[in-house]
Amino acid sequence: MAIGLNNLRAPEGATHKKKRVGRGPGSGLGKTAGRGNKGQKSRSGYSGKVGFEGGQMPLHRRLPKRGFTNIFKKEWIEVSLSALEKSFNAGEEVTPELLHERGLIKKAKRDVVVLGTGEISKALRISAHRFTKSAREKIERAGGSVTQIDKYPAQAAE
Repeated sequence: MAIGLNNLRAPEGATHKKKRVGRGPGSGLGKTAGRGNKGQKSRSGYSGKVGFEGGQMPLHRRLPKRGFTNIFKKEWIEVSLSALEKSFNAGEEVTPELLHERGLIKKAKRDVVVLGTGEISKALRISAHRFTKSAREKIERAGGSVTQIDKYPAQAAE
């Protein structure tokens, strides 16, 4: 039989009957409808606050605060030489835009750093914001070149 929109069904056991509460003692969920007896949680309109512990000082307020977050911290997107070796052919130009296109990095508002992890045997022209010393040496040993991208180029016409 051909599958069509008129005969599509969920597999056996995938759907469940809706639980009908408060429909008499024979259902097993009559009278209090599974909410127990009395108290805030048994009332209609109850919605608990996240972290509320019944008036006791909540855990997130009992624990001490520690440290701080440096909002000026420099964060880098790391790319290894072994990843470049797999994704690029010899003689190709490697830029952050190309790295994003090939799925090596997510397009983010961070700078790219090339790490010296792994080996590289192809001559690639790599442009990035930063290179580790070992990465720079390995790229140049393989016959490639490195270009450091200046995030804030100096004002030329002044």
